[in-house]
Amino acid sequence: MQQSIEIEGFSHLNPIPAASRVGPLVETSIIGPFDPGSRNVPENLESQLDNIFHHVEAILTAAGGTWTDIVKMNFYVGDLALRAAINGPWLERFPQAEHRPARHTQVMEMSGPAQVTCVFTAYIAD
Repeated sequence: MQQSIEIEGFSHLNPIPAASRVGPLVETSIIGPFDPGSRNVPENLESQLDNIFHHVEAILTAAGGTWTDIVKMNFYVGDLALRAAINGPWLERFPQAEHRPARHTQVMEMSGPAQVTCVFTAYIAD
Protein backbone atom coordinates (compact mmCIF):
# COMPACT_ATOMS: atom_id res chain seq x y z
CA MET A 1 0.00 0.00 0.00
CA GLN A 2 1.17 3.48 -0.85
CA GLN A 3 2.38 5.73 1.98
CA SER A 4 2.77 9.50 1.63
CA ILE A 5 5.94 10.94 3.14
CA GLU A 6 5.77 14.49 4.46
CA ILE A 7 8.45 16.48 6.27
CA GLU A 8 8.23 19.49 8.54
CA GLY A 9 9.05 22.80 6.88
CA PHE A 10 8.58 21.56 3.31
CA SER A 11 5.44 21.34 1.22
CA HIS A 12 4.18 21.68 -2.33
CA LEU A 13 1.58 24.16 -3.51
CA ASN A 14 -0.34 21.29 -5.13
CA PRO A 15 -1.84 18.43 -3.08
CA ILE A 16 1.14 16.09 -3.46
CA PRO A 17 3.46 14.65 -0.82
CA ALA A 18 7.21 15.26 -0.57
CA ALA A 19 7.62 11.55 -1.41
CA SER A 20 5.70 8.34 -1.76
CA ARG A 21 6.66 4.88 -0.53
CA VAL A 22 5.43 1.50 -1.70
CA GLY A 23 7.19 -1.34 0.07
CA PRO A 24 10.92 -0.58 0.02
CA LEU A 25 10.68 1.86 -2.93
CA VAL A 26 10.68 5.60 -2.21
CA GLU A 27 10.15 8.18 -4.98
CA THR A 28 10.16 11.91 -4.34
CA SER A 29 8.23 14.70 -5.89
CA ILE A 30 10.36 17.63 -7.03
CA ILE A 31 12.51 18.97 -4.20
CA GLY A 32 12.87 22.72 -4.50
CA PRO A 33 15.62 24.89 -3.03
CA PHE A 34 13.28 26.58 -0.52
CA ASP A 35 14.52 27.66 2.88
CA PRO A 36 13.13 25.18 5.42
CA GLY A 37 9.76 26.37 6.70
CA SER A 38 9.15 28.90 3.93
CA ARG A 39 8.72 29.32 0.18
CA ASN A 40 11.74 31.65 0.09
CA VAL A 41 14.45 30.70 -2.41
CA PRO A 42 17.87 32.12 -1.59
CA GLU A 43 19.65 33.99 -4.37
CA ASN A 44 22.94 32.06 -4.25
CA LEU A 45 23.45 28.55 -5.56
CA GLU A 46 25.34 27.27 -2.50
CA SER A 47 22.41 28.07 -0.20
CA GLN A 48 19.97 26.49 -2.65
CA LEU A 49 22.03 23.29 -2.69
CA ASP A 50 22.26 23.33 1.12
CA ASN A 51 18.46 23.53 1.26
CA ILE A 52 17.96 20.72 -1.25
CA PHE A 53 20.33 18.36 0.55
CA HIS A 54 18.67 19.31 3.87
CA HIS A 55 15.25 18.35 2.46
CA VAL A 56 16.62 15.12 0.97
CA GLU A 57 17.98 14.07 4.36
CA ALA A 58 14.70 14.94 6.08
CA ILE A 59 12.73 12.88 3.54
CA LEU A 60 15.10 9.94 3.97
CA THR A 61 14.75 10.11 7.74
CA ALA A 62 10.94 10.34 7.55
CA ALA A 63 10.92 7.28 5.29
CA GLY A 64 13.18 5.36 7.68
CA GLY A 65 16.27 5.51 5.49
CA THR A 66 19.72 7.06 5.17
CA TRP A 67 21.94 8.38 2.39
CA THR A 68 23.10 4.83 1.66
CA ASP A 69 19.56 3.91 0.55
CA ILE A 70 19.52 6.32 -2.40
CA VAL A 71 19.67 4.51 -5.73
CA LYS A 72 19.57 7.54 -8.06
CA MET A 73 19.39 11.32 -7.88
CA ASN A 74 18.28 13.52 -10.76
CA PHE A 75 19.20 17.19 -10.63
CA TYR A 76 17.55 19.82 -12.79
CA VAL A 77 19.48 23.04 -13.36
CA GLY A 78 18.85 26.24 -15.26
CA ASP A 79 22.34 26.05 -16.77
CA LEU A 80 24.43 22.91 -17.25
CA ALA A 81 27.50 24.86 -16.07
CA LEU A 82 26.01 24.58 -12.55
CA ARG A 83 26.52 20.80 -12.57
CA ALA A 84 30.02 21.11 -11.09
CA ALA A 85 28.65 22.96 -8.03
CA ILE A 86 26.65 19.86 -7.10
CA ASN A 87 29.89 17.88 -6.67
CA GLY A 88 30.81 19.50 -3.32
CA PRO A 89 27.71 18.50 -1.33
CA TRP A 90 27.54 15.24 -3.34
CA LEU A 91 31.04 14.18 -2.26
CA GLU A 92 30.27 15.12 1.36
CA ARG A 93 27.40 12.61 1.38
CA PHE A 94 29.02 10.03 -0.90
CA PRO A 95 32.81 10.15 -0.34
CA GLN A 96 33.46 6.55 -1.47
CA ALA A 97 33.38 6.16 -5.25
CA GLU A 98 32.33 2.51 -5.01
CA HIS A 99 29.24 3.38 -2.91
CA ARG A 100 27.60 6.26 -4.77
CA PRO A 101 24.12 6.27 -6.28
CA ALA A 102 23.60 6.99 -9.96
CA ARG A 103 23.20 10.65 -10.82
CA HIS A 104 21.95 12.63 -13.77
CA THR A 105 21.83 16.38 -14.36
CA GLN A 106 19.48 17.91 -16.89
CA VAL A 107 18.74 21.46 -17.99
CA MET A 108 15.24 22.66 -17.18
CA GLU A 109 13.63 26.07 -17.32
CA MET A 110 13.60 27.53 -13.81
CA SER A 111 11.35 30.21 -12.35
CA GLY A 112 12.32 33.04 -10.04
CA PRO A 113 15.70 32.78 -8.35
CA ALA A 114 15.68 28.94 -8.34
CA GLN A 115 18.74 27.52 -10.08
CA VAL A 116 18.46 23.85 -9.09
CA THR A 117 15.92 21.21 -8.03
CA CYS A 118 16.11 17.46 -7.66
CA VAL A 119 14.27 14.17 -7.26
CA PHE A 120 15.56 10.87 -5.95
CA THR A 121 14.74 7.20 -5.78
CA ALA A 122 15.61 5.14 -2.70
CA TYR A 123 15.27 1.50 -1.75
CA ILE A 124 14.72 1.19 1.99
CA ALA A 125 14.53 -2.41 3.15
CA ASP A 126 12.37 -3.09 6.20
